[in-house]
Amino acid sequence: MDIKSTASDAAHHANSPAVRPVRVAVIVASNREGRFAPVISQWFLSRAEDFGGLEIDVVDVADITLPTALAFRPSDAVRAERSRIGARLTAADAFVVITPEYNHSYPAGLKNLIDWYGTEWHAKPVGFVSYGGLSGGLRAVEHLRQVFAELHAVTIRDTVSFHGPWGQFDDDGRHTDPDECNTAAKSLLDKLSWWALALRDAKSVRPFAA
Repeated sequence: MDIKSTASDAAHHANSPAVRPVRVAVIVASNREGRFAPVISQWFLSRAEDFGGLEIDVVDVADITLPTALAFRPSDAVRAERSRIGARLTAADAFVVITPEYNHSYPAGLKNLIDWYGTEWHAKPVGFVSYGGLSGGLRAVEHLRQVFAELHAVTIRDTVSFHGPWGQFDDDGRHTDPDECNTAAKSLLDKLSWWALALRDAKSVRPFAA
């Protein structure tokens, strides 16, 4: 089977008016002061808009107030916040995590978000857009693959990674040499859409049981 043709078919399927758009929660993983994440996320959102057939919900770790101490009896405020974010994760057919690399891994705020939830991640695809120094954030991605495997999620092989991105974007957030990264984003979204549709259809026939 031609994988490229299959991925293109999935994108076409997602764009069909008879099919509900693929709902993608884009998780912005950095909450560090002075973070570069908004530049990367805005670039990716423009790629997703051009791809079509997607409904995007941006879940920004910087806007989440879940405590780092997981509790069996959380306060009313924590329960409300957990419910608010959980509803958005539940509604998603797929996820894209936009993450930097901190000390050869991913940010603590992202791990905290992941750990507050369980079934919301099950049987859904997860794609990655990473950025950092020489590694381009890929060490963070490889650690995340192990975490999401434990949560019964399917991680996408195709990634987008920016090696030293700070000099690659102009003042308006546009990539100065976009061909390679745009191609990578298209490949990621092709595969993400295929898996999202396949898993969504499968779960409509046979509910997933962890």
